[in-house]
Amino acid sequence: MGEPAGCCERVAINVAGRRFETLGRTLLRFPDTLLGDPRRRRRYFDPQRREYFFDRHRGAFGAVLYYYQSGGRLRRPPDVPLDVFLEELRFYQLGAEAEGRLREAEGFGVEAAQPLPGGRLRRRAWLLCEHPESSPAARAVALLSVLVILVSIVVFCLETLPQFRAGGEGSAQVSGGAPPPPVPRPPTPPTRPPPRAALGDPFFVVETACICWFSLELLVRLLASPSKAAFFRSAMNLIDLLAIAPYFVALGTELARQRGVGQPAMSLAVLRVIRLVRVFRVFKLSRHSTGLQILGQTLRASMRELGLLIFFLLIGVVLFSSAVYFAEAEDAATSFTSIPQAFWWAVVTMTTVGYGDMAPVTVGGKLVGSLCAIAGVLTISLPVPVIVSNFSYFYRRELRGEEGGEYAAAPPCPRHPPPPLPP
Repeated sequence: MGEPAGCCERVAINVAGRRFETLGRTLLRFPDTLLGDPRRRRRYFDPQRREYFFDRHRGAFGAVLYYYQSGGRLRRPPDVPLDVFLEELRFYQLGAEAEGRLREAEGFGVEAAQPLPGGRLRRRAWLLCEHPESSPAARAVALLSVLVILVSIVVFCLETLPQFRAGGEGSAQVSGGAPPPPVPRPPTPPTRPPPRAALGDPFFVVETACICWFSLELLVRLLASPSKAAFFRSAMNLIDLLAIAPYFVALGTELARQRGVGQPAMSLAVLRVIRLVRVFRVFKLSRHSTGLQILGQTLRASMRELGLLIFFLLIGVVLFSSAVYFAEAEDAATSFTSIPQAFWWAVVTMTTVGYGDMAPVTVGGKLVGSLCAIAGVLTISLPVPVIVSNFSYFYRRELRGEEGGEYAAAPPCPRHPPPPLPP
């Protein structure tokens, strides 16, 4: 007894012990797939049972069969992980188009190949600065960059200590005494020396060395980038620019203040804002940290769930702050004098932080507080499984990418093709 033939005959498919039946013409709707091509699926035919046997995931095959029956609609079963379902799609050879539509439906973008610049020198520089896994030299550059970032962050934190701020910004407030008497200003010489920090401040020297490295790294990646427009659209490159811009702005403000240009109060306000912007330098670590990259991708893919979480949290804050205000309205010693003032208590209670600076004192207020805490736990716990599933997907995809990552080179010029790389 041979393999069944004909488009109107029933085809029996056994997947790990679960039997499915469909018509032959249903499978022929997609002849480029494994089940749609009779020659490809012939190797899985069991002549004794007159059925096709696949030792694959049973729960995922129902969605695969529905893909044939519906003419191309693909839906992942909720009890099948995304990475497992993608493996089943690749086994049944449904094609890249179906996999791409599934990724879009799941909220993930299609994994595109990373382009490389055309020239040999630019390609080497780009791999050296952008892809640490490409060579030992690139890993050394990435390690050096991480060390410079850590040193810069440590300096940023240490220079705010009171003992290191003496004589600088806020010294009068730190000392706690009266401000020193004004010193008569000497006559303006023909040429003024550079700022005090540029002469002897060790923090300024270390910061200058870090900025030189950041500027060189950013300039090399800009010159070697495959696309300048895509380079400036990248969020990480904007963070790199924000990491070095405060230094030059602060240096210009200090020079202007030393030369007597501008108001000192305005200079101090600008310096405080600029020094606050320097905290974005922490995000530079995500360029060299796979864990931070996975976290960012997870948050970006979970924006819908996070939006729902914030929306439900806002509803709970308004609801319970209003309830606790009216429940505590009869008590003269209450801390809830208005509904907007109770917003802080509702946020702290729903997030299970509980500072204790505001607490209900009446029986009704305590009952509202208990309900608020329970509702906060339920609200926060609902989107957590989806976020964890997204994190698991990106983590496993990153592991697969480390096992075999490929980079797509830019299309070479027909007149001047790039020389081949040496072995």
